[in-house]
Amino acid sequence: MAKVKLTETVLRDSHQSLIATRMSTEEMLPILDKLDKIGYNALECWGGATFDACLRFLNEDPWDRLRKIKSIAKNTKLQMLFRGQNILGYRHYADDVVQYFVQKSIANGIDIIRIFDALNDPRNLKVAIDATKREGGHVQAALSYTTSPVHNNEYFAKYAKQLEEMGADSICIKDMSGLLKPYDAYELVKSLKSNTKLPIELHTHYTSGLASMTALKAIEAGCDIIDTAISPMAMGTSQPPTEALVATLAGTEYDTGLNLAALDEICRYFTPLRDKYIKDGLLDPSVLKVDVNALIFQVPGGMLSNLVSQLKQAGKSDKLREVLEEVPRVRADAGYPPLVTPSSQIVGTQAVFNVINGERYKMVTKEFKGLIKGEYGKTPVPVSEEFIEKIAGSEPITTGRPADALTPELDKLRGQIKEYIEQDEDVLSYALFEQVALKFFEKRRAEKYKLDSVNGDIKKQVHPV
Repeated sequence: MAKVKLTETVLRDSHQSLIATRMSTEEMLPILDKLDKIGYNALECWGGATFDACLRFLNEDPWDRLRKIKSIAKNTKLQMLFRGQNILGYRHYADDVVQYFVQKSIANGIDIIRIFDALNDPRNLKVAIDATKREGGHVQAALSYTTSPVHNNEYFAKYAKQLEEMGADSICIKDMSGLLKPYDAYELVKSLKSNTKLPIELHTHYTSGLASMTALKAIEAGCDIIDTAISPMAMGTSQPPTEALVATLAGTEYDTGLNLAALDEICRYFTPLRDKYIKDGLLDPSVLKVDVNALIFQVPGGMLSNLVSQLKQAGKSDKLREVLEEVPRVRADAGYPPLVTPSSQIVGTQAVFNVINGERYKMVTKEFKGLIKGEYGKTPVPVSEEFIEKIAGSEPITTGRPADALTPELDKLRGQIKEYIEQDEDVLSYALFEQVALKFFEKRRAEKYKLDSVNGDIKKQVHPV
């Protein structure tokens, strides 16, 4: 058994899970040189919700963030999370947008692209996988892990083999809800290892309190890489702590070779930052609690906070338990989709509607109807014809790859924002988050105009006419 490698998530999923992706580039840059020298397998630093949060909340250009990280991190591979045909947004995008996004991600510094689909529909991964291979990137294809009557080791092993045949360079077990229990992890990794020759990486969350134990059993079964977060930004809805796993494996056949003293320097940097997040109200201590109910309801941390927020806005906070109990029922009706973006939001919102309206499916969201009609892809279990008729009536059903119905978008999108374009990548920011991107472009232009005006005044003072 070769030594176990670790991927550090503090620059992406760790703060996405704990503080709604609000860590700024300015907070990342001072520690990057030390992170780069630790010897991690990769630094997960981009993708997921970081792109949206940069534009929407931080007034940052996500492309600029990636370039700045790359300019410092010269030794360690940079990794991103990519939602297949959804890219980093919430709908399916045309193939030309997916291909161009992959091209620009790799050109700006990404080495490894972790590609997943919320329904585990391989058709939704094909274009992204092919584009990553074409650009010379490493394709890490992810299995969205869940449990249901059909999601078993045989199902995941067959899917992993399919992804290997599609061109994957490694496989990730993406356990977004912290559902994977230690002994189940052991059996799953064994099953994947017997069906594919690819390296296996485990990504899990501490939500249910199992993550470190799950990681250890996965390692004993042959798992090659584990996702961890430096301890001040670990546990709760985040990943297991990096230092604890390094210490656990030290001196064993799985020894990571990482230096605990060097990791302590990273820890000491993030500790006051964590304290600041708590003081600012960004880090709610409730997300650090162990919630074993996650194993029952399969609700990821981000989905739970959305449900709480929706009920609060409706003045129905007392209905949370009923909504949590309704989520598995809605999920079963919808063909057992894994609960990860965007299916988690779709199922969760429908469960809220079912409870607050006092009648199941009295009101149906457009997105839930789309899920039932096949607009997001093929569900793990076929939805019953009776239920499709109840939700969608006689509306047409999508049976093919959803993106086949989309026409190329890039040229049209460029035309819509030609007055704002300052870099090639702007069209991709706009493609994913139209109104949010436009607001960002307007702010950027106003700030540039202000800066030009100030510089002009300085020039006049230095060189009076």
